[in-house]
Amino acid sequence: MGFPKGFLWGGSISAAQIEGAWDEGGKSPVSVDYCTAGSTTKRREIWYLDQNGQRAHRYWEPVDELDEGCRFKLFDDLHYTNHVASDFYHHYKEDLKLFKEMGYTTFNTSISWARILPYGMKGGVNQEGVEFYRDVFKTAVEYGMDPVITLYKYDEPVSLLEQHGGWRNRAMIDEFVAFAKICFKEYKEYVNKWMTFNEINIIMPLDGQPSKKNQRNLIYLHNQLVAAARATIAAHEIDEHLKVGCMICGNMSYPLTPDPLDALKRYEKFQDFFCYSADTQMRGYYPPFAKRIWKQYGIKPQITEQDRKDLMNGKADFIGFSYYSSGVVTTHEIDANQTTEGNILGTVKNPYLKANAWGWQIDPIGFRHFLHIINDRYNAPIFDVENGIGLIEKEENGICHDPERIAYHREHIKQMRQAVDEGVNLFGYTTWGCIDLVSAGTGQMDKRYGFIYVDMDDEGHGDLHRSRKDSFYWYKKVIASNGEDLD
Repeated sequence: MGFPKGFLWGGSISAAQIEGAWDEGGKSPVSVDYCTAGSTTKRREIWYLDQNGQRAHRYWEPVDELDEGCRFKLFDDLHYTNHVASDFYHHYKEDLKLFKEMGYTTFNTSISWARILPYGMKGGVNQEGVEFYRDVFKTAVEYGMDPVITLYKYDEPVSLLEQHGGWRNRAMIDEFVAFAKICFKEYKEYVNKWMTFNEINIIMPLDGQPSKKNQRNLIYLHNQLVAAARATIAAHEIDEHLKVGCMICGNMSYPLTPDPLDALKRYEKFQDFFCYSADTQMRGYYPPFAKRIWKQYGIKPQITEQDRKDLMNGKADFIGFSYYSSGVVTTHEIDANQTTEGNILGTVKNPYLKANAWGWQIDPIGFRHFLHIINDRYNAPIFDVENGIGLIEKEENGICHDPERIAYHREHIKQMRQAVDEGVNLFGYTTWGCIDLVSAGTGQMDKRYGFIYVDMDDEGHGDLHRSRKDSFYWYKKVIASNGEDLD
């Protein structure tokens, strides 16, 4: 028993969170280029000029646009962590060599749309960006990795937001498909496994309120689901050997009490947040409970007959997902001190679980439970794209000691191995992230996820040198033993 031969081991990063070089190599700005760092209790914020030309800021959202009359603006007295990040753009050969040393057999990153088509279709292809990623993927393959590459992770070019007004405009579908086709054609020699939208469900409304924002997000989501399906169709036409998966933000939760209403509420949350998107991408049509959701939010998406055909013909070949922690759901009134934001979704605290400094509740057994749920529901190959823990760490005498990270991954891999023994069709595991980078939710460098330490903090202090953490050597041993040696 145990992990099958050929099981993919590696790590995951993303363009906007690690590359830096925000205005180099022909790249245009993305929304997070206007974001500053938050903290353990505060999400990252985006800065801009309001309708009166006054400086303004608010929490950043994964799919972001400014209100009419506002415009993106950089301010000299602020530090924007994404501008440098981990500077993978200039250090990728060094970093990939470290991944090879750990023994990676796969590697996941996203491609910055703003490096390939900085100003959309009308602006043409930025060949410098194309060649950058070609060398990244070529180097990874030469180092023995089978890359699994994501097309989009919350970073469409700001120029497209200005041209089209965001994802409510169906013109974004054509823009995304044009971007995807370029990537499939240019990199098919090195990449045969793709994912379209990272955590596409992250913008799914959950509060049940028919607000303009929630209605807008459902329109956004429909257009992204159609764009993903059309991109998948295009990939299969370009090369029948290309596999294209979806990628869904994991949602494992428990009812707080045995009250049947709590159990029903928990399942509805699973339907709404996870299955609404995953069912549509894996089965090729919206699930029956979508009607409940549309009624609840007072919206009926404009689904054309062509959309329906494309969703069916562009079904995902596998399902990728993230899993960090679990949550608790209840219909009962609770005190404020019983809740934790945890991540941008928030949850009720689970008294049986420990949490990190940001309130993310650590639940390895929930990981195994979740693997079974999605394996049984979709009967398709599944891929764990993101699993990790953010920690506050310091380098001491050239090394970072991170026993909490080792413990987190050890327990999750144990449960993952048991799930595989029990029949789960899992073909790979990439930790988030393999090297320190900017947190998506808080915009911090101080929130560290990697097995490799990067000398850079939230204020921009550091020389960007890399050093191996204790977890680096531990994960190297795990990979070499195909997940058997976890001590």
